[in-house]
Parts: sequence; structure tokens; C-alpha cells
Amino acid sequence: MATASVAFKSREDHRKQLELEEARKAGLAPAELDEDGKEINPHIPQYMSSAPWYLNAERPSLKHQRKWKSDPNYTKSWYDRGAKIYQADKYRKGACENCGAMTHDAKSCMDRPRKLGAKWTGKHIAPDEKIEQFELDYDGKRDRWNGYDAASYAHIIERYEARDEARKKYLKDQQLKKLEEKNNKEDEERGDSEDEDFEDALKVDEAKVDESKQMDFAKVEKRVRTTGGGSTGTVRNLRIREDTAKYLLNLDVNSAHYDPKTRSMREDPLPDMDPNEKFYAGDNQNRVSGQALEFKQLNIHAWEAFDKGHDVHMQAAPSQAELLYKNYKVNKEKLKSQTKEDIMEKYGNAASDEILPRELLLGQSEREVEYDCAGRIVKGQEMSIPRSKYEEDVYINNHTTVWGSWWKDHQWGYKCCKQTIRNSYCTGAAGIEAAEASADLMKANIARKESVEDAPAPVNERRLATWGTEVPDDLVLDQQKLAEALKKEDEKRREERDERKRKYNVKYNDEVTPEEMEAYRMKKVLHDDPMKDFLH
Repeated sequence: MATASVAFKSREDHRKQLELEEARKAGLAPAELDEDGKEINPHIPQYMSSAPWYLNAERPSLKHQRKWKSDPNYTKSWYDRGAKIYQADKYRKGACENCGAMTHDAKSCMDRPRKLGAKWTGKHIAPDEKIEQFELDYDGKRDRWNGYDAASYAHIIERYEARDEARKKYLKDQQLKKLEEKNNKEDEERGDSEDEDFEDALKVDEAKVDESKQMDFAKVEKRVRTTGGGSTGTVRNLRIREDTAKYLLNLDVNSAHYDPKTRSMREDPLPDMDPNEKFYAGDNQNRVSGQALEFKQLNIHAWEAFDKGHDVHMQAAPSQAELLYKNYKVNKEKLKSQTKEDIMEKYGNAASDEILPRELLLGQSEREVEYDCAGRIVKGQEMSIPRSKYEEDVYINNHTTVWGSWWKDHQWGYKCCKQTIRNSYCTGAAGIEAAEASADLMKANIARKESVEDAPAPVNERRLATWGTEVPDDLVLDQQKLAEALKKEDEKRREERDERKRKYNVKYNDEVTPEEMEAYRMKKVLHDDPMKDFLH
């Protein structure tokens, strides 16, 4: 908000002017008027911040060139959300067909689409919404927070306050629990006494009262020589004034380098000194010991787990990565102990109190063994039969022999039942007899079928007539009628070649004699006949 910039004579005048502006905003003081006697809007800048040198410098002048006078038609109010104006009890003409409200149509209805709308049922008529029209000014149209209710943010603040309270309570309970465990441990070591119980009660009461150390984030750390808010050190990292400075431990110019900006000396300034008498061994000593080393191993485990396909990210989900690392260490210790127990069970424990046999202890025996030049045993010890890595002599499905103990017709099987199916159930001697009977029956059927195929039944070839019926054996053709039929067939073919010789009055007879059919067969052109071109 820009206001008139005036040179005040004293700090008191400035304070009074600010109080007057605050009172005007709250409506407790009369508004400021311009030269025309109209009220000045405090939200709109009225004057330039400083008057030019050629004008009167005692008071500001030269109003802004923009349109600064407020329009009385503009408003700063906002829509009354969710307001209803009228509740109808029956459907009205022109209302929404879905919900029954008059302020919108069915296309703009925001209610759930009903199976039968209010127009047809006349039930559950929705109330009419409150329709408002506002004329906003330039700033009002572009105000992102116009109509925002600041009271709606209260529940967010309450949620964060409740979370902080719960965190404080939890940390307080943890602190009391640790203190009680410590007191109980001291009681077990030293014995119970009334005086110690009284002191423990006082300690618990002091812990309940003291709340300055219960939250880790309450510690104020001061940034030291950082640019852009970076953290290169804290006040806690500074040395005690009575301690010797790092750069004074070894004055040799070729000793460990000291960085004055970060106050760090990574290397050991006194590498030849006795480790038991050393007070400072370099900053790198802190990186390879304590929690720093554990954190490094945690990062390495997260990287390796991510490379192997696990969804682990140290920065995105540190709690998940730490829990997985703890589970990994527990499983590793279990596997290590299990492997150790298996080895001790198989080979024995040399560190135990059990006395081993003399033969195993000295590795000597009175058995004489003779070897040949190739290192093979010739005499003195039986050859051990090498065993297969597969299971041996395992009988399944009631079989008494193993799979592959029988061979026939290029197929493996079981010798006990002579079956060639791997997962079959053993049938014993009965199965062998049934299989042999089935094979004999199959051979007999095949031999009978082959004998039938070798001697086929004689087929009597019957001469078929041209019209599709069988020619009787006693059929006798009349040669004279056959000659006449051949002559008629020739004339018919000539008429087919030359249509000019076809007569107009043609009489057909449906009765066909055997002689005519024989003439047709004799004159018929066989396209598959290689001599058909020499017939005519």
C-alpha cells in the first residue's frame, strides 16, 4: 500500500500519523479528503514519493497519471457460497429436469444424475441457489485471494500444534523411561535403600519440570562463515579456549595442512606419537570411527541394494533404508552362526574340551597302504565306490526297481512291471501278463487286417447307360435303327453348326430309345481322346 510521503519534523509526528492511518482503516477516524472534497482510497497511491525540485517541496504534488478515483459501482464483496434462497415442494415448469432447481438447466446440473429426474417423479426437489452478480475493478478481478476466508486456515494450525504437542509428550515419556531404567539399574547394582528411592523420585520430578532438552530441533546452531545459508560448522564444533589449537600441535611446515576457513585439519599432525598419549589424531579419525563409519556403511548398503533391484533410496526414505540395513545385519549374523554350527557339527570343534582320538590327533595309523608310480592304491585299502550326486535306490509309486532298469524297443522302463511310462503305478506280475495279452491281441488284429487287405473282393464292372441307369445284360440293339439314329445325330450337329438350316417348326420327342443313346455316345466328342481331331 502506497501512501503520501511527507517529511516529518520528529519521530513523534511520524508515530501520530501512523496511528491516524490505522484508525482510518478500522473506521474509528474520519477518512482523509482530497482537494475536491472526496474520500481518498488508502489502497490507491495518490502522490509521487518525492516532489521535483522546481515545485514546492513542503508538500507532495503531481498525482499519478493512472485513473486513481474509485468507481462507486465497484464492490469488494464475494459470492455467498452454498447459499439457498427457496425450497420448492413440487416441480415447476422450466426448472432443471434432474434436480428441480430453477436456477440452472439439466445440462449445467451438478447433482448426481438420477435414474428418474425430478420432472417425472416430483420428489426430492433441490433448493434454488443464490445467484449474485458483482462488478469488480481492475485489482479485484486479478486478486488471487479475493473471497478467501482466513478462518479456514485455523484447522491446519491446530493440526500442527497437536503434532508438536504429541512430539513433546513422546520425547518427555522417552526421557522419563530412560531415567527410570538407569535408576533401576543402579538399584540392582548397589542395592535398594530408602535414601536412594527418595533421590530417584527427586530426579524424576526434575525431569518432569525440565523441558529445555527434550526436543532435538530446539538446539540453536549458529552458521559459521557460510555463503547462501550453507553449513560448514557450528558453535558446538569450536574448541575449548584452554585446548591447544590444531595448527600449534606441530609447527613443521611440511606437517598436516590446516584450513583456516573451515578450521579443519584432516591428517594426523603427530603420526609418530604414541596413540595412547594422543589427544588429537586428525579430523579423518572421526570419519572412520563411531557413528560416521556406521552411516558410511549404511550408504554403501543402500547403493548396493539399489543396484541389485531393491527400491531403496537413502535420501528419499532414510528410515526404510536403516530398517533394511538392520534386518540385513541380523540375517547376516544368523547365517554366519548357522554356517559355524554346521561346520562344527560336521568336522568337530578343536577348541572344545572333548579329547580327540589318537589316530585323528596325530594323523597316524598302523594300516599299510601301497601305491603305484601314478599314485593309485595298489594294496592295503579297499577302493571306495564313487557315489553319484543324484539320489539312488529311491522307489516311487510302489515300484521295486528304479526307472531305467528295463529296456525294450528303444524305450526305458521299470523291470518290475515292464512299463515304459515314468509316473505309472506298479502293477507287478499281473500287469506284465495283461500287457503280454494285449500285445498278442494287437498282433492278431494286425495280421487279420493285413490278410483282408491282401485279398480284395472282386468288383463286377457294370456298363452304365448314358442316361444314368444300368444297361441290362440281355439288351440287343437293332442295327437298322442304330444307323437311322446315327444319321439323325449327324443332321442335328449340322444344324447346330449352321443356324440357317434350322426349321421354324421343330417338334421334340422326350422319349429316347437305346439306339439313339448309343448313337449319341458314339458321336460324342471325348476331349481327353488324343485322336479326337481325326474323327471328322
